[in-house]
Amino acid sequence: MSETADSELIRKMPVQCNLTDYEKTYREFNWESLRSQFNGFTGDRVNMAYECIDRHCENGRRNKVALYWVGGDAGKFDIRLFTYDDMRKHSNRFANLLTRLGVKEGDRVFFFLPRIPVLYYGILGAFKAGAIAGPLFAAFGPEAVRDRVSDSGAVLLVTTPELYEKVAPVRGELKDLKNVLFVGGQPPPGEGNLSLSEELDKCSDEFRAKPLDWEAPMLVHYTSGTTGKPKGIVHVQKAMYGHYITGKWVLDLREDDIYWCTADPGWVTGTSYGIFAPWLNGASQVVYEGRFAAENWYSVIDALDVTVWYTAPTALRMLMKAGDGLVKQHRFRRLRHILSVGEPLNAEVVRWGMKVYGLPIHDTWWMTETGAMMIVNFPCNAIKPGSMGRPMPGVHAAIIDGEGNELEPGKEGFLALRPPWPSMMREIWKNKPKFDEYFRIKGWYFSGDTAMMDKDGYFWFVGRADDVIKTSGHRVGPFEVESALVEHPAVAEAGVIGKPDPEGIRGDIIKAFVSLRAGHTASDQLKKEIADYVRKTLASHAVPREIEIVQALPKTRSGKIMRRVLKAREMGQDPGDVSGLEE
Repeated sequence: MSETADSELIRKMPVQCNLTDYEKTYREFNWESLRSQFNGFTGDRVNMAYECIDRHCENGRRNKVALYWVGGDAGKFDIRLFTYDDMRKHSNRFANLLTRLGVKEGDRVFFFLPRIPVLYYGILGAFKAGAIAGPLFAAFGPEAVRDRVSDSGAVLLVTTPELYEKVAPVRGELKDLKNVLFVGGQPPPGEGNLSLSEELDKCSDEFRAKPLDWEAPMLVHYTSGTTGKPKGIVHVQKAMYGHYITGKWVLDLREDDIYWCTADPGWVTGTSYGIFAPWLNGASQVVYEGRFAAENWYSVIDALDVTVWYTAPTALRMLMKAGDGLVKQHRFRRLRHILSVGEPLNAEVVRWGMKVYGLPIHDTWWMTETGAMMIVNFPCNAIKPGSMGRPMPGVHAAIIDGEGNELEPGKEGFLALRPPWPSMMREIWKNKPKFDEYFRIKGWYFSGDTAMMDKDGYFWFVGRADDVIKTSGHRVGPFEVESALVEHPAVAEAGVIGKPDPEGIRGDIIKAFVSLRAGHTASDQLKKEIADYVRKTLASHAVPREIEIVQALPKTRSGKIMRRVLKAREMGQDPGDVSGLEE
């Protein structure tokens, strides 16, 4: 991080935020102060679905739109509205169906669906019945589905006839799976195969959500590992503390907001901030099922007057690639707040947001394992472009060394959090040794990221601990080099790795993989220009010695560039589990 970047500040025009005094709140906040925000049940019991939906029906929001569902492409959108009461009734029917099929508290119910309404009310219905929900990306192949459904011991799967074609080859290996509910079309022959619509028609729309312990598991998200099988991250009911307050203070959600989180529920952002946070705060939210295209996304924002938009750096860089001219064709009449998540947000993208939207983009840092936002750029604070921001009230974040000692500002080390906090994972499904690895340094949750904290308490991402490149006696974070690369006008995206120096002099050398913006053609001359551009920005040891121009970079479906896959391909090695990659 350069001194120039550290001193650069971006402030929004003065507006009234839900959180107005960060310093005072950070000093005084206590997690248990949030208990009064939730209705709960007698005997200190709770249910996430009740808190997201039913209580709003009792508190004056019964007829308020909870979900704007959008399908299709720009110019021919199919828009359907679901009020809070609609969601209450749909989720009640689903809960009644699960109960009739013998699903018990703690049973796992998995959803292998595109972003259609039943995915959302189905997850809520599973919660009402006391089940543990497991959302899967619709793009998963048979092996990815098998690994997750089998490992979890799921008893029920909700899918479509089309997606079931990926399940059928491995169905015989899913020993615990009793029922498959089919959305649309007729289910194929087979014991336990049922039509969801026909079964729901038999169910009442009245159901009392099951009162659960605050520590009762409710959600399992499987994350891809560098090696071996994906791991199931388990979250509990009490995670709602984190979802509610980050929705209020970071998303800055208000009564009249129309909020859009672009993430699929197969990724934790699509549940924590695409289901829980907006509905815990009583907001109206948008779900878009259609394909990504800049025109489609901008048209969604315009058609529904989106006010708060939460998306990924990769999507924002793709919108940059589409050009500023397209932005000018749209109004963004009520858009007031933009946020980003998934991987660090390059400073250049923050500046571009100010230029074309007139709004800064607020980066947020957290992980599947943390369950909710941990370090963020608050709407009430100035942004340092390229910074992760500052810790949430109630979260103690630090830069530590290998023994757990906190390092002073300006020193690079391991990013760690002081456990516990309400949304922290409670276990990794059937894998305690893996869970314990996160807490191997006493008194800390070890994130696996390296970072630095500046004198103002802002955190700066360096890289994954195993991504940091050691070259010519220096440690270089790949994100710093990638950020310099994307500032070149020809570069759309960049991924950086270290590889052994063929001359045996520098230890590792830096290799960059870049994709180009429209209007630029790959050439040796362009590679030299890109390297020279980086040399003007960073120290000479951080300049890529090899640049390869590619059509696209391997990314997860959450938009995170997979450096380990780039490195494995470069070195001719096994890339590990790649089920979470985009196709």
